[in-house]
Amino acid sequence: MTIHAELLPTVLPEEPLTLFAAWLEAAMHSRAQPNPNAMVLATADAQGTPSARVVLCKELQFPPGYVTFYTHYDSRKGRELAANPRAAAVIHWDSLHRQVRLEGNITRVAADRSDAYFASRSWQSRLSALASAQSEPIGSRAAMENAVEATATRLAAPSPLRSDGAAPDPGVVIARPAHWGGYHLWISAVELWVEGAGRLHDRARWQRTLRAVPGGFDAGPWSATRLQP
Repeated sequence: MTIHAELLPTVLPEEPLTLFAAWLEAAMHSRAQPNPNAMVLATADAQGTPSARVVLCKELQFPPGYVTFYTHYDSRKGRELAANPRAAAVIHWDSLHRQVRLEGNITRVAADRSDAYFASRSWQSRLSALASAQSEPIGSRAAMENAVEATATRLAAPSPLRSDGAAPDPGVVIARPAHWGGYHLWISAVELWVEGAGRLHDRARWQRTLRAVPGGFDAGPWSATRLQP
């Protein structure tokens, strides 16, 4: 049996995001799992009730140090982020024996950037985002499919339910709806983890202070601490 022997650097780096970026790039390159940029995003409502779901990390930007994901602003996570604009996330690459945990503050992505990303999505994904009131109750699957069909008809677009992902773009204008867009998770804490033999994992945590400024946050220096597994 092969024993995974990777460890974090003996002297921890002053900042963790360079190593995080290298791990993310390695995971994307290896394609060892279908969505190597998938991350579990945890939010809480105004009463502190938590919830979690999987979203896709579409960008790691540093400096200044945030990850970006896109979703429906009126969904449960969107409502919770409006009430409590902090979140935590976990990216776990089981086959690479690595994990990243993130914590921080949330801001919305600028509208023009959300427009650009929305336009880059497949036409089927754009049409479905327009048709779905994410997280809201619906009577049946058939009712959801009818809503998608009605949206396609209104836009004079083909039905995304009757075409595969390789279907050519019909050239129909499907603008980003106001209820859909991106968020930045501004990172105030990072934990990097590598699997160790006998469950003697290697862990370290970095923290920094964020100060709100127009358009985002200014960040202080990182402090690093190695943790027991």
